[in-house]
Amino acid sequence: MARSLRSRWFTRPLLAGLATLMLLLMAGAAPAWADYALPPLPYAAEALEPVIDATTMTIHHDRHHAAYVANLNAQIGANPRLAELDLEALQGQIADFPDAVRNNGGGHWNHSQFWTVMAPVGQGGTPSTPLLKAINASFGSLESMQTAFNKAAAGRFGSGWAWLIRKPDGTLAITSTANQDNPLMNLSGIERGTPLLGLDVWEHAYYLRYQNRRPDYIAAWWDLVNWSEVNRRFAAA
Repeated sequence: MARSLRSRWFTRPLLAGLATLMLLLMAGAAPAWADYALPPLPYAAEALEPVIDATTMTIHHDRHHAAYVANLNAQIGANPRLAELDLEALQGQIADFPDAVRNNGGGHWNHSQFWTVMAPVGQGGTPSTPLLKAINASFGSLESMQTAFNKAAAGRFGSGWAWLIRKPDGTLAITSTANQDNPLMNLSGIERGTPLLGLDVWEHAYYLRYQNRRPDYIAAWWDLVNWSEVNRRFAAA
């Protein structure tokens, strides 16, 4: 009898431990959550001052962008195809999914590119010779391209983005999208192309420092443009 009691005393915790281990392994086996992860900022939150303050960067990245990632992952159960798509591929198939995937998947992609096309003041380099040649061919000059870009960014009613894109025919164009849409999305009404440079003009991107002075934010933002990354995107496109 004593041996039987001792056996059960050892066996029950062992079985409980094995069951817990199985649950943990099963939870870790879900691949989808690993596909959509919040990328870290490529610089310190205060690195873009004085153009963008550290508080805005922290809130923008740690709360807004993180929320898009969490909300996108929450859609995987109802939309299992998401587990098969990387973030960029998802943009080109976004019309096949509900609005929650469109908004959060777009928000995740848009912000992921936004962090990389910025660099601390004085560290962004300059447009490459091939990119500058393409800009001159499409707009006449770099200054004319920036003027058109500023107009698109300032003229976007409500929340959205301004973009410099490479169109399928190889020319460059300026466009803008509402909310978290982008030029990669297979949606009607969107001028499609490969985004080279995208600017967030949602109020949460600039309001703490600029309040309602969006044009001031846009003008100052050019000091942050990471032309090295834009050159890379243009060459890859």
